[in-house]
Amino acid sequence: MAGLLITGLSLAASTTGSNGNSELETRGSASSNNSNEMPGSYRLENTRKDGEADRERPSRNRADERGRSTGREGDKNRDRRDDPRDRLGLLPLVPYQPGEFEQYVQGLVDNRDVVIERFGARLIAGESAAPVDSEFGPLVPPDYIVGPGDELRIALWGSVDGDLRATVDRSGRVQLPRIGAVMVSGLRFDELNAALSARIAQVFKQFKVSASIDRMRTMRVYVTGYAQRPGAYAVPGSASLINAVLMSGGPTAAGSFRRIELRRPGAAPVVFDLYDLLVKGDRSADRLLQPEDVIHFTPVGEQVGLIGSVNSPAVFELKPGETVADLLLMGGGFAAVADRSRLLIERLSQRSEQRVVELALPAQGSAGLRAGDVVRAVSALTNAQPQQRQNKRVRVEGEVLRPGEYILPPGSTLADALAAAGGLTPGAFVFGTEFTRESVRQQQEQSFERTMRDFENDLARAASTQRASSPEEATVLAGRQINTNKLVDRIRTLRPTGRIVLQLAPTASALPALSLEDGDKLVIPARPTTVGVFGAVYNAGSFVFGQGGALQSFLAQAGGPNRGADAANTFVVRANGSVVSANQNSGWIVGRSALSNVQAEPGDLIFVPEELNKSTFVQNARDWTQIFYQFGLGAAGLKALKN
Repeated sequence: MAGLLITGLSLAASTTGSNGNSELETRGSASSNNSNEMPGSYRLENTRKDGEADRERPSRNRADERGRSTGREGDKNRDRRDDPRDRLGLLPLVPYQPGEFEQYVQGLVDNRDVVIERFGARLIAGESAAPVDSEFGPLVPPDYIVGPGDELRIALWGSVDGDLRATVDRSGRVQLPRIGAVMVSGLRFDELNAALSARIAQVFKQFKVSASIDRMRTMRVYVTGYAQRPGAYAVPGSASLINAVLMSGGPTAAGSFRRIELRRPGAAPVVFDLYDLLVKGDRSADRLLQPEDVIHFTPVGEQVGLIGSVNSPAVFELKPGETVADLLLMGGGFAAVADRSRLLIERLSQRSEQRVVELALPAQGSAGLRAGDVVRAVSALTNAQPQQRQNKRVRVEGEVLRPGEYILPPGSTLADALAAAGGLTPGAFVFGTEFTRESVRQQQEQSFERTMRDFENDLARAASTQRASSPEEATVLAGRQINTNKLVDRIRTLRPTGRIVLQLAPTASALPALSLEDGDKLVIPARPTTVGVFGAVYNAGSFVFGQGGALQSFLAQAGGPNRGADAANTFVVRANGSVVSANQNSGWIVGRSALSNVQAEPGDLIFVPEELNKSTFVQNARDWTQIFYQFGLGAAGLKALKN
């Protein structure tokens, strides 16, 4: 059988008649001038009536004019033209509005940086919810149903060659030259090749056929119910239920994620649970859309909150029968620091009664939940066990054989820490042991801040009551205020260390039996060889302890207090952190002279403060002169009245 050559069969929209069928004319051609053509072969060419060409030309002119007009607008609308949302006539994105229950759960969250929303709300209503465009969409799925408006491309080779383009008309057929009409509407895409092959085989033999869809049809579907953007949508033929949900912005705060219905005439509603996609990544329940389908968002079901130490705190919608374990699965499970042995449930229905219920896990993981429940996962970091049950992590440094960090069992003491570090070296000075604790440091921080506030308030009140009687006094007061501010700034730079003063004798060789806490630090210093004298003295410095002696002797080595010293308030800081003051009126220290009888110890720091409230002789003389002057004026006045 002579081969048939089919060429020039591009079926564009402009070459279709009013009934949607292609208008083609077949002419036999046996031109002997073309050596490539076989005698008796056929060439099929597109023909067009003159009237059609005349009608098409004004249409093209109008299109060109529209193109020129659009180009004159500049590039400012180019992005909008390229947006699939505009081509499909979609409304702009609606900002997400949290519901009343979401706001209630947000108020129960301790960490204000955590935002509580309905699970999946941002994913559905966010910018990622881009529409499906038939021009740039994915590959045609095998179960896609061919229908009117689809543009097919059919390739033939073998005994017949051809590259055909055809549009499915309203009757569901495509027109093929020398073959006729082929019914394709209602076929699955994976059935299309077989149907075309069966029809072409009635005319030709020994051929192959391959059909694809160049452009899918656009169809209208409806989104109703509690959707962010309900209405009618023009979607490509490959759009699925999930695509329509994303295009509509998902459900509102009153709409359901768990029951989205696909309603089709003559069929029972198909229920789609969006959590299957969000939680499990399962879209097996997704369905391809058909023209006039209705996607209906039903009202929201029972909602519960999940907060605390979980990976995805949010408000979740529950189906009947779902349990605490199901809720934890939706929330991504426990966080790394969560207490996995229990959960707390705050019941909205019992807000005037017991309200909070504790569940033990995993035994009560199958417990049911009620609408309005808020499940809280507790952080293990905030659940401090009793000290007697905790292992102790302590650091030992200084004059020990093996300094380092050690983990000690519950109930360990300072002596146990020294034993773990190998004991003391011969040069250890136990009296000067520096023992710091984190819990004490935090308490000291609070006390320090409170004291500094009181101190600054007292200074402010004192400054407000001072009045200058002369420019010289005003200058002095201003300078004093500057110095006071500098003093406050210097004090602010000091931070508490958390040191605990150990009540030890200067000759002690062992530490007291004090229980340890986690994070304790123990520093054993070497025996010091000096005594320091600082403050308002003539020659501040450190002096060799030698054979020891009274504090007064070391103070004398520094030249004693100078003329600006407040000797009555002299104090001594011992190596163990304790303080001995001349103002202490208990025991063997009475008044300033008592310090002369106190023996110095290695590492003592003697400090003589300066006198803050002091005035010069000139200032005092001027003040008294002013008083006497005023008194003289008063006496003269009285004498004048008597006369």
